Amino acid sequence: MSTPERGRTADATSAAAGRPGAHPRHDLEPLLTSPVRLSVVAALAPLDKAEFGFVRDLVEVSDSALSKQVAALEEAGLVSVDKGRVGRRARTWLALTEEGRRVYRRHLDALRAIAGA
Repeated sequence: MSTPERGRTADATSAAAGRPGAHPRHDLEPLLTSPVRLSVVAALAPLDKAEFGFVRDLVEVSDSALSKQVAALEEAGLVSVDKGRVGRRARTWLALTEEGRRVYRRHLDALRAIAGA
């Protein structure tokens, strides 16, 4: 069992005590608590769009695992999926929606707040 740091105290009158929903965990997006889904969103965040294979290789998952996670993100409106062709080859592009970018930023802000950063 760990002991509190010297010089620091906490009691019931601390910052968020008594205010329902004040803890930053309430701003976490449940979909992004999955490491694969968080990794996919993080990979897409700095990009306009990315090819499915690029994201698959970056996140180090199988096609089927990525497809399943992208489907959940798409259903929630966080990711858009566009299919097309480059020459004769079928391609699938993934992109964060504006809602996806907003949710990702809020999720990261909540993680930072929880960690005290």
